Amino acid sequence: MQLVVARIGRAHGIKGEVTVEVRTDEPELRLGPGAVLATDPASTGPLTIETGRVHSGRLLLRFEGVRDRTAAEALRNTLLIAEVDPEELPEDEDEFYDHQLMDLDVVTTDGVEVGRITEISHLPSQDLFIVERPDGSEVMIPFVEEIVTEIDLEEQRAIIDPPPGLIDDRAEIASSRDADEGSDADAGKGSEAGGA
Repeated sequence: MQLVVARIGRAHGIKGEVTVEVRTDEPELRLGPGAVLATDPASTGPLTIETGRVHSGRLLLRFEGVRDRTAAEALRNTLLIAEVDPEELPEDEDEFYDHQLMDLDVVTTDGVEVGRITEISHLPSQDLFIVERPDGSEVMIPFVEEIVTEIDLEEQRAIIDPPPGLIDDRAEIASSRDADEGSDADAGKGSEAGGA
């Protein structure tokens, strides 16, 4: 099975190094020297990693046969793809590969069906589940411990405890008194504006 593990960014320096946007939780395993990676587009690969280093918080890679800035820049936006055994699991039991999470049923802690995971979006701050609801609409659920309380691969479901307003349009009001005060304040502002 193939997994996208990185996207090549711009060239760095003049000796063929490139920046990469890492898309794996295990870069030391997937992006180490000697790793041979398929590419998308396929015509640019396969690429063999010659060296890797971290510079100013970014991973820099050099590939065999890429010796100058021009060759490195030609690789820009290429996806790096690793071949992974579908039975292989991440080292940390609280980590999951995207293919393990795809198509899981999403239910709330009280058993309400939310939908099915159709996509996982990897953002700089956090990952998001894109969940297709039974009516065909989509909802985005942050993949954070406070919201996604359990991943049950045997039962093929993700259990969530969503805050008010995440999966429905109804946010809870702290108390009816607060709501009444808010409407009185709004009414007062309206009459002031009308009087001026």
